[in-house]
Amino acid sequence: MFKKIIMDNRIINRSVFTGILAFIGDRLGIIYPALILFVFLMILDYISGMLAANKEALEHPLNPQLGWNSKKGLIGIYKKIGYMLTISVAISMDYIIFVFIGEIGLDNKQNTLFGVLVLVWFILNELISILENVGRMGVQLPKFLVKTLTEIRKNVDEKNNLE
Repeated sequence: MFKKIIMDNRIINRSVFTGILAFIGDRLGIIYPALILFVFLMILDYISGMLAANKEALEHPLNPQLGWNSKKGLIGIYKKIGYMLTISVAISMDYIIFVFIGEIGLDNKQNTLFGVLVLVWFILNELISILENVGRMGVQLPKFLVKTLTEIRKNVDEKNNLE
């Protein structure tokens, strides 16, 4: 009997969690899959950074500047939280521009989707960072891959320069 109650609670919890994710996904539209990719890449970047730091510590045991450091790890986590806050601000700006501006009778000459642009820019940063970490681990990287990612990020910056 107790086991059945636990199983019922798990099913209810999973159903509620799935429903919440479906609702959020519906509201965010195109941003949702990109946001999921971004969270995955942030985790991958953090792990690859730890692995690269450990490899450097093994190769240079007398150098205190190299290796895993909890302070550096915590700063990395703060940086990732900052990314998420910045994306939240960009998505909020989109909402304000596309919903409220029209409601109060102002002209909207801006057709940029800040949420998507900021998210793509951060995704490119994470991809470049992962490749840098992999390079620190001793893997020889295809130059065209790093160059292409860097050029795409530069194009996003240039194309959407609002000055």
